[in-house]
Amino acid sequence: MSQAPVQDRVLALAGLAQALVQVRRLAENGQADVRAMDGVLASVFQLDPESTDDVYGTVSTIRPGLLRLREQLRKESRDPQFPKLVMGVLALERSYSRDSDVQRRLRDDIGQLAAHSAGQEPTQPAVLNALADLYVKHISPLSPKVMVQGNPHYLNQTGVVGEIRALLLAALRSAVLWRQLGGSSLDFLLQRKRMTDSVEQLLQRS
Repeated sequence: MSQAPVQDRVLALAGLAQALVQVRRLAENGQADVRAMDGVLASVFQLDPESTDDVYGTVSTIRPGLLRLREQLRKESRDPQFPKLVMGVLALERSYSRDSDVQRRLRDDIGQLAAHSAGQEPTQPAVLNALADLYVKHISPLSPKVMVQGNPHYLNQTGVVGEIRALLLAALRSAVLWRQLGGSSLDFLLQRKRMTDSVEQLLQRS
């Protein structure tokens, strides 16, 4: 796919960042921001969006992700585990995007889940558990594995692990979108200023 505007790619990266911020919160503290989770988990169900905006709804939905992305672009983040998670998900995306069978099966299962869970928030326990199961079924067998570091007290809790898996599925969805929009690791070297400016413009809209 040809390169989309930088702003579209920034939206996708903000979605990725927002999902992984919540993964880090769960891994360290056992709790996440439900509204921030809702915003990115809902994107998993956007199978045929007409635009990048349609994936996330309003820009305000992914404001937390934009704020974290701004921190990363300015090199202000104090969490050394966060960039490792980002790189892990981007590596996983490459593996996922090369496997058309996994893509087809996951899409079919998400479509079925969307039909069964119509009217429910993505953070409802039944929907969360179903998304976590889809991650285990379709994504966990792929390599490389995404390694989540944190407090063992929380990482040994079934509920926390399920929420993390659901969020990793959302993070993968955003990573796939970013790549489809022409995203490349070179963006972080060659487009940092333009990306930072786009983040600021989007934050003004949120």
